[in-house]
Amino acid sequence: MDEIEVIIPNLSYRYSGGTAVNRTIAPLIAKKRDAVWFGPDAPEGIARLSILSLLALRFRAPRRHKVRIWHARRNIEMMVGLLLKWLGWRFALIFNSAGQRRHTAFTRFLIARMDEIIATSEISASFLEREATVIHHGIDLETYKPPQDRAAAFAATGLPGKYGIGVFGRVRQQKGIDLFVAAMLRLLPRYPDFTAVIVGLITPDNATFVNRLKSEITAAGLSDRIRFLGELPIEEVPLWYRRISIYVFASRVEGFGLTMLEAMAAGNAVVASRAGAAELVIEDGATGVLAATGDVEELAAAIEPLMRAPEKIDAIGEKARARVMDAFNRDREVEEIIGVYEKIWRDS
Repeated sequence: MDEIEVIIPNLSYRYSGGTAVNRTIAPLIAKKRDAVWFGPDAPEGIARLSILSLLALRFRAPRRHKVRIWHARRNIEMMVGLLLKWLGWRFALIFNSAGQRRHTAFTRFLIARMDEIIATSEISASFLEREATVIHHGIDLETYKPPQDRAAAFAATGLPGKYGIGVFGRVRQQKGIDLFVAAMLRLLPRYPDFTAVIVGLITPDNATFVNRLKSEITAAGLSDRIRFLGELPIEEVPLWYRRISIYVFASRVEGFGLTMLEAMAAGNAVVASRAGAAELVIEDGATGVLAATGDVEELAAAIEPLMRAPEKIDAIGEKARARVMDAFNRDREVEEIIGVYEKIWRDS
């Protein structure tokens, strides 16, 4: 246990974008440093730290450095790390911030007490009110990759039509699921070769929102062509990127927008609202298409040319994957994160 250098806490029992990022990055960090995972949803390739072992670290000094890294991505993880540090654990605290809004007073209180801050974009950094290191997200290019035959992959789903168009993420208004559905209600009757899929968790507090959307879909006679697939096992999500041809990132508010990068890596043509890091990631008209945030008319207008000329999708998808490979690959992100760890160890 005295060999442990980095602890990656994941203290949310609801699978989220933060969990997805942690699961992607943690095994690579563990290949280069003695890192452990604390919490649910541990990926392969990294050891798990139990609660008893975490408590025992209070009495086990780190061998290589004066402190261990506690790398948080949520308020609860900052809170736990700060409490442990106050109680005598030899921790240096890092917060990875993706938010693009003014933080609450309590979050600002926690952020002010972190040893280092990482922001996922320059926009996120601008809301922190303290110095931060900007490190863009990276994607696992092997997990998220184009299929050998996208048409065959879609046909194997048994869904009607020839092409899929989708949106992934928790099914709620913030993610713009209603905007996506509204755009599909307008476009699908004109383009019978397409079927829309919505992949993501539907929570009880969003049941009214989802039931309203389903009623609109039924009233339009499109229940067979707009499908809610629900929350899928983690390993199945990359398969759906390979099955669809167009990915719609319709968020009204977003920290970064990891699904956008995943879709681009899988060779989808991405239509994105100007939320999160969309304008940083996508070159409009080349590696994807941008639309105004919260605007159904503009979203539908951005999607329609791709549905009208699906033969253009592959070329955009190829450019999108090349963009991710060049600027948003996972290995680059890991090296930059470890650089922040090294800075803490040098200065401690």
